[in-house]
Amino acid sequence: MRSFKILAFIVLLAGIGLVAFAYLGDLTPEQSEMRVPVDLNGG
Repeated sequence: MRSFKILAFIVLLAGIGLVAFAYLGDLTPEQSEMRVPVDLNGG
């Protein structure tokens, strides 16, 4: 029964850590400008 409590505590800490990282972590992608020539005449 003691090992179950320890396992439940570790799972709880992992869940709290995941939620904290999701809200506080900087997950914004880097943006860069792309210029691609387009042929409007189809040729």
